[in-house]
Amino acid sequence: MAASRRSRRHRVTAIAAAVAAAALTAGLTTGCDAVNKALDCVQTADAIADNVTDLQQAVENAADDPSQTDASLDSIEKSLRKIGDKTDDTDVNKAVDDLNQAIGNVRAAIRDGDDTPDVGPVTDAAGELTKVCTS
Repeated sequence: MAASRRSRRHRVTAIAAAVAAAALTAGLTTGCDAVNKALDCVQTADAIADNVTDLQQAVENAADDPSQTDASLDSIEKSLRKIGDKTDDTDVNKAVDDLNQAIGNVRAAIRDGDDTPDVGPVTDAAGELTKVCTS
């Protein structure tokens, strides 16, 4: 699991660096606002990737401390609000909506008594958000 987490963080860091370079280049033609929005999106997507990793660990350890799952979901939602407030990009907003839906499904599963809900859709939606932030 640790190797997987390092690999994911390395991948997200590499993506963030590539987007930052592209954003700086784009900034020469589109202005500072576009660069700032792109960097905000990438930074927040990076934070969400970390939150998703925390969520996966929290679900695995739910028997020991079920409150960690809730805290991880809260962190992801907080990060999503940051992206949603700062962008008017249709693709980013759709990715944010999809991730919010996946989080809602995990919360519903927990409410229904599932101690180890499937977080795969959250991971997939977070990956899609990273993809739209870097394209």
